[in-house]
Amino acid sequence: MESGSLAWKLVAAAMVLFMTPGLAFFYGGMVRTRNVLNMLMMNFYCLLVVPVVWVVVGYSLATNPFGNRVIGGFGSTMLHDIVAAGDGATLANMVFLAMFAAITPALISGAVADRMKFSAWTVFVPLWSLLVYVPVWKWVYGGWLGRRGSLDFAGGTAIHVNAGIAALAAVLVLGHRREKPHLPHSMPLVMLGTGILWFGWFGFNAGSAAGADGQAAQAFVNTFLAAAAAGLSWVLVEWRRDGHPTNLGAASGIVAGLVAITPAAGYVAGSAPLIIGAAAGAVCCFAVRLKSRFGYDDALDVVGVHMVGGLVGSLLIGLFARPGFFGALGTFRAGLFHGGGLGLLGEQLLANGSAMVWSFAVTVGIMVVLKRTMGVRVDPETESMGLDLALHKETAYHNGALT
Repeated sequence: MESGSLAWKLVAAAMVLFMTPGLAFFYGGMVRTRNVLNMLMMNFYCLLVVPVVWVVVGYSLATNPFGNRVIGGFGSTMLHDIVAAGDGATLANMVFLAMFAAITPALISGAVADRMKFSAWTVFVPLWSLLVYVPVWKWVYGGWLGRRGSLDFAGGTAIHVNAGIAALAAVLVLGHRREKPHLPHSMPLVMLGTGILWFGWFGFNAGSAAGADGQAAQAFVNTFLAAAAAGLSWVLVEWRRDGHPTNLGAASGIVAGLVAITPAAGYVAGSAPLIIGAAAGAVCCFAVRLKSRFGYDDALDVVGVHMVGGLVGSLLIGLFARPGFFGALGTFRAGLFHGGGLGLLGEQLLANGSAMVWSFAVTVGIMVVLKRTMGVRVDPETESMGLDLALHKETAYHNGALT
């Protein structure tokens, strides 16, 4: 890797790291004042434990080519080849992917907000990372799904659909909150988190290119356009439907667009990012209301934004993938609108369907085991008091009553 690309990879890794605090603010602003520190801690805990798991064994199992098409081997752990080789490119790739691994389970925290034991969360995160995230990553990037021809530029399937369906599985085992849903306690925190996420997402997507090249630049532009189009689309839909636009709608739309463009960022060009973003904003705006219809308590709309948004973007690759635009880097299959037929769309359906089945089943298994051993829910008194004081002996605000 030449020095410019190496430098960009390291900067991009730092940007992706910054996304997890951004997600913590985004989620933290939406929960009750008495639970905001718990939400921040759930997210920051992922930055503490997942990188350790990743370098010890996760990176090797997810990427080592000497395994098989389902799982890697043990030859590329931090205690083995990476340090001994002193390979800057490998180290940069390892740490870049560690940031992806850290934020993925953090996404799930928004679904289980206000009611999950922090002790259960500390066990759930490393187990889920190893048993769900690592295999799905391997399948998509270099495993059986990737070799069949499915496309996922920066983690639409492996991260967002994967975490989104896991969030659904987790809340089905966890059950409903005892109190009714509530409005965000701090929209400024939500908007701050949105801005940090948008900034970090340029590293998330453009950093996933082979280097500091034209594909990275196109991914950067696509990320910007899709987020803007999705935010606008969500606001227009809710304005028409509800009679007023909201900051929460704008923020949610931006995130939905970022999620949707993630799998497609380095494969599409022209008007495609605008179409993908607009579609994601509108579809996710309606999807977040499905929890009321189907009766699951996804506290902060992880399923409606991340699973649905990831599916929208991933499936639309089957229509808009455009290898001819990327020259020598365009070695991927073309979508329907660029002469590729329906083959790629079929592969996208298979990849996402396979990831969802595995993620849902294993997540349910993890949650059920934790429920029967250490328990996964706080008791009613703790839920009423608030998780900040009960579990962490801290409060975020000292100048007013807790709500």
